[in-house]
Amino acid sequence: MLRVAGIKITINQNETDLKKALLKKLNISEADLIDYRIYKESVDARKRDQLYFVYTIDVTIKNEDKIIKNSKSKDITITPSMDYKYVHKGNDKLTNPPIIIGSGPAGLFAALILAEMGYCPIVLERGKDVEERAKDVNQFWTTGNFIKDSNVQFGEGGAGTFSDGKLTTQIKDPRCRKVLEEFIEAGAPKEILYSSKPHVGTDILQYVVKNIRKKIISLGGEVRFESKVTDFIIEDERITGVKVNNESIIKGEAVVLAIGHSARDTFEMVYENGLEIHQKPFSIGVRIEHPQKMINESQYGTFASHPRLGAADYKLVHHCKNERSVYTFCMCPGGTVVAAASEEGGVVTNGMSEHARNKENANSALLVGIGPEDFESEHPLAGMYYQRKWEQSAFKEGGSNYCAPAQLVGDFLEGIPSTSLGKVNPSYTPGINLTDLRNCLPTYVVEAFKEALLELDKRLNGFGMKDAILTGIETRSSSPIRIVRGIDLESNIKGIYPSGEGAGYAGGIISAAVDGIKVAEAISEKYASIENLSF
Repeated sequence: MLRVAGIKITINQNETDLKKALLKKLNISEADLIDYRIYKESVDARKRDQLYFVYTIDVTIKNEDKIIKNSKSKDITITPSMDYKYVHKGNDKLTNPPIIIGSGPAGLFAALILAEMGYCPIVLERGKDVEERAKDVNQFWTTGNFIKDSNVQFGEGGAGTFSDGKLTTQIKDPRCRKVLEEFIEAGAPKEILYSSKPHVGTDILQYVVKNIRKKIISLGGEVRFESKVTDFIIEDERITGVKVNNESIIKGEAVVLAIGHSARDTFEMVYENGLEIHQKPFSIGVRIEHPQKMINESQYGTFASHPRLGAADYKLVHHCKNERSVYTFCMCPGGTVVAAASEEGGVVTNGMSEHARNKENANSALLVGIGPEDFESEHPLAGMYYQRKWEQSAFKEGGSNYCAPAQLVGDFLEGIPSTSLGKVNPSYTPGINLTDLRNCLPTYVVEAFKEALLELDKRLNGFGMKDAILTGIETRSSSPIRIVRGIDLESNIKGIYPSGEGAGYAGGIISAAVDGIKVAEAISEKYASIENLSF
């Protein structure tokens, strides 16, 4: 099979035109073409008078060796193997099933690989299954009735379940394809395999994570909900089990710590048990909302309403005079701003889109990077406490009822509180309280935003529109800690494998899932599988 890159057709051309372009690129007749499939699809919108789709295609043809030998094009190469390769199993004795703490992407994929290899893992999730969790989340958004262990951060699927479901990643790891293929098998749309900006949407993600759970169980694994790990059992610097809900003990000498970026009580428990933790940079900011129609027009011009394009997105960054960087993150086209608190007395925002991305507004995190020098303490958990400080300020500024503090961009730039809305209807529920965001953001963040909003408007027309809404605050773009692990992926307490975003080794759904796979491989390479054991 050959991989052919750089095939371009206009937005108004179709699959027949794509096939013709492929044949021309290869300089072959249709009779020589056996089969082809899209490997990658992207949109080239650099020229405002014409938009293009750009493809990389995997193709099976007659006389493949001849084409490769005669071709001088760098765009034509041999398609590499994309099959996931399972590691060789180890020989050490495993007397108990591996334990997975958390059912976000890292935990689910660690469990899936271990289950596929015969280790019968036990997944312990502090929250509820996705169906019950969705009911609790929707009740919170409607009434403000917060539930500590069943919310946007905690429960089956992790924080990503209530998001846009973006599957983009900066990592170049062949395991990414394994993740995408498992998502498709579980019900995600097939185009995620080739789209340059794949996303699933929260409405479909809820079914996907449930089906992955069912597959884990069908392969001999076990998933227990409302099972919060409250302590470790450690002997001679090695884990021997975990305590669940301050009551029962489950024995285990291989424990995957995939707890997500918001399990603060678990962070404290991990610290108290002697695991090495370092402070880690993260970001703080707000959600910014614009009319999606405006974003479409700014990005696509006269093609804004073309049916093949859908809702437009953006990705922006500005380096400020105060040496801070302001950037957009987790942009949700046609989505909503959601309440994402994980603790009582704090307001946290996030963004979410359904698969259709057909809501009125576009929203994105607008963030400023911060580091340990900002945390006010050298304690390993100081970043976590710094997050909490500003979330509690936002809770108070929003009215102490989980409504979020908000301000129009125009008022923010003038330094005056907002008192009325303009042309943009805020999507955050249970509601907003118009105020002055300077009361719940660090001064250096406010200064950076004032500069960046004006500069980013020059790159995306309308970004700094006066009626755009800033909703505070966003603090959970990444974990504030890194749980140190060695080359064997174990922590300083042997048998504990920190994994995923919460442990500081990932930054999104795909990278977290890939890290979960890596940890599962490390366990598999060390221990014999269940076929050789009797539990």
